[in-house]
Amino acid sequence: MTALRVLAPGDRGDPSWAEAHSIAEVEELVRAGRTVVVTPAELAREGGRSGVSGDPEDPGEAAELAAASLCAWAGARIFRTARPDQVRLAVEMTESLAGRRPPALTRRGLA
Repeated sequence: MTALRVLAPGDRGDPSWAEAHSIAEVEELVRAGRTVVVTPAELAREGGRSGVSGDPEDPGEAAELAAASLCAWAGARIFRTARPDQVRLAVEMTESLAGRRPPALTRRGLA
C-alpha cells in the first residue's frame, strides 16, 4: 500500500495517481487499486457548508479535517492541503481508528 503523503496546494502529483472529487469516487478508485489523491478543502466546499468566517471560498478547518478523515477512511492516500500538519494528524488518527496503523501512544486506564 502507498504511504500517506501530504502535499501543498500547488504541488504537482505523479501522473499515475487518480484524483477523486467525492467520497464515492474515492471508494471506487481504491477498489480499482489506484492511488487516490484528494483535496479536502474542495470536498468540504462542495459539501455546501461554509466556514465560520462566512467566506464560501474557505470551508473552515473543521470541515476540511472532517473531509480528510472521511477520505482516509475510504482509502485515499495522498492529500493536497494548505493545512498539512492538521490534516496529517487527522488522517493518522483515522488510520489508527481503522486499524491500519498502530496508535502513536497508548495508555491503560485503571478505574
